[in-house]
Amino acid sequence: MRARTADAEGFIEHHGVKIHYEVHGAGGPTILLLPTWTIVHNRFWKGQLAYLARHHRVVTYDGPGNGLSDRPVTPEPYGQAAQIAYALAVLDATGTEQAVVAGLSRAANWALELAAEHPARVLGTIVLAPSVARGKAETLALDAPAPALDASAVRAGGADPPAHWAKYNRRYWLKDYEDFLWFFFGQCFTEPHSTKAIEDGVAWGLDTSPDVLVAESQAARPSRETIESWCTRITTPLLAVHGDQDRVVPVEVSEKIVAWSGGELVLLEGGGHIPPARDPVRVNLLISEFVARLRPPAPRRRTWSRWNRRQKRVLYLSSPIGLGHARRDLAIARELRALHPDVRIDWLTQHPVTRMLDEAGEHVHPASRWLASESAHIESEADEHDLHCFQALRRADEILVSNFMVFHDLVTEERYDLVIGDESWDVDHFLHENPELKRFAYAWMTDFVGFLPFPDGGDREALVAADHNAEMIAHVERFPRVRDRAVFIGDPGDIVDERFGRDLPPIREWTEAHYDFAGYVTGFDPGEYADREALRAELGYHRDERVCVVTVGGSGVGKSLLHRVVAAFPEAAMRVPGLRMVVVAGPRIDPGTLPRQAGLEVHAYVPGLHRHLAACDLAIVQGGLTTCMELTATRRPFIYVPLRHHFEQNFHVAHRLRRHGAGRRMDFDEITPGSLAEAIAAEIGREVAYRPVPPDGAARAASMLAGLL
Repeated sequence: MRARTADAEGFIEHHGVKIHYEVHGAGGPTILLLPTWTIVHNRFWKGQLAYLARHHRVVTYDGPGNGLSDRPVTPEPYGQAAQIAYALAVLDATGTEQAVVAGLSRAANWALELAAEHPARVLGTIVLAPSVARGKAETLALDAPAPALDASAVRAGGADPPAHWAKYNRRYWLKDYEDFLWFFFGQCFTEPHSTKAIEDGVAWGLDTSPDVLVAESQAARPSRETIESWCTRITTPLLAVHGDQDRVVPVEVSEKIVAWSGGELVLLEGGGHIPPARDPVRVNLLISEFVARLRPPAPRRRTWSRWNRRQKRVLYLSSPIGLGHARRDLAIARELRALHPDVRIDWLTQHPVTRMLDEAGEHVHPASRWLASESAHIESEADEHDLHCFQALRRADEILVSNFMVFHDLVTEERYDLVIGDESWDVDHFLHENPELKRFAYAWMTDFVGFLPFPDGGDREALVAADHNAEMIAHVERFPRVRDRAVFIGDPGDIVDERFGRDLPPIREWTEAHYDFAGYVTGFDPGEYADREALRAELGYHRDERVCVVTVGGSGVGKSLLHRVVAAFPEAAMRVPGLRMVVVAGPRIDPGTLPRQAGLEVHAYVPGLHRHLAACDLAIVQGGLTTCMELTATRRPFIYVPLRHHFEQNFHVAHRLRRHGAGRRMDFDEITPGSLAEAIAAEIGREVAYRPVPPDGAARAASMLAGLL
């Protein structure tokens, strides 16, 4: 799912070639994000688009040969003159008189010509890893001591390039195009832990064809002398951004462009050839700062306050994936207020968590409206009780970048003493990637550690899961002060007895060394529901009823499970006299899509759902940790059905439930009306003997956080 969709889009046409463009946002100077080499379409700007469009008007388009644009197979549509014509036509079609022009790699040629030959249209120029002509003696340098690539080899179709670039030629493109893509993007992303970026590049490359690349390679390009002439005639500001580990274009290219133009050069330490994809936060801030310098200075107003008299402020980030995080976070927040009565807590989160917080009288920060929906993304990744949670998280990368930038804007504009992130993956990852942005105490909380692959994912999934874990380990060990406290919601025994990956440490051993343990946080005291008869009477359940509560959490992923459970109700009612089934669809599933019948009731939302779970004779749930542990704490029998390929539910939650001796697991594929009715009859009202869940987890977690204030 995209973090942002276009406010307007359309096509321009030049010499019979249609070019697709998009317009995002409405404020500030317009930024024109140029396409680059036709091997990718304009999705390589996905980490920048949502953030920049919140502050500016952004115009972007797919170059010829990829995306939604035409794919000609003759050289002329890819030549320099045609590329300039596309850019000017897009500016005209979108009503853009002037723009800040940004171009990556090959697009630096077009950005420089626009600035030199069409100065009235360009406010400023940003070139990233610029790939421009450098004369016959100069070549694309790769990591020494290997020989460099002579770009003329591919253009002329002559002898193959040197050994380690032997796949960079027309013959190999036509012979094994996908293998070339894996090789090429492996060279583009020299940064460690770039598996997702490389996969994206390959996928984008597969959206075009080797015939297009062959045609593009034969197109006319500007000479070194022309590039120098353009640079010397540029009168508006210019910024060059270059990774110092770029294997495709050496840093010297940017140095010459800056020397000729009088511009500024920013080197990214450890950076490769595509910084917008691999270092999105830093690129976002560089573009934003560059554009800000082009604006007239605005009047400034500052308020000075006495630090020792100022109210303590906490920004609480609660994951919107399910409502369980919100319940435990509310409980922790209340305990934190008991220790610091004057503390102010602002919440940065999304629907459906915002609804629960509003009902609890909490203050949801207005910036929450800018967050891209993580719940909607998760739902878009699900298919009939199947959610590959790890891959869904990887594919949420542009959403996570966008949401981190919302967070960054907020903590830049307002001062907070403490930021608490309950599985706020975006903030934790990008703070470690950009530790200089941390200006507050920061606490990280989670109820699992370690991404685990499924066997049917094969070697590739095992590799990328281990790589993700290795990156997290490297982050924590390189920058231990980013997390002022890491809190595990549970006990050491709740951690799976697995390794992070081959040649990586055991998960439990590493977690014990890097986390404090709060015990489980239920969000309520199970002792309050010891008198179940009184609770049932209060909720309207009769003594002669056998109550089965069915709930699948706050996302829309559980719709398929609800339909299977409802289909089993008639047969279950025959087996269990007095069966009353209460189905809670949740805020993102339309209850009208579920059938109704006597003894079966369907609700969109039930206030205090945990009380109904404590009062029931049986619950049927997904494998989510919160609901399963609430049932464990109140000692109720339950059936749980983990989502297929949801590593947390299948491995981490299942391990914890086995440790507590809690619940009966059923796989979705084995559920039929008969099998589920039989399980309901066997489990409903059964006496259980679970491992106790101490009720003080919220207080313990709050005491760990209180010291940071």
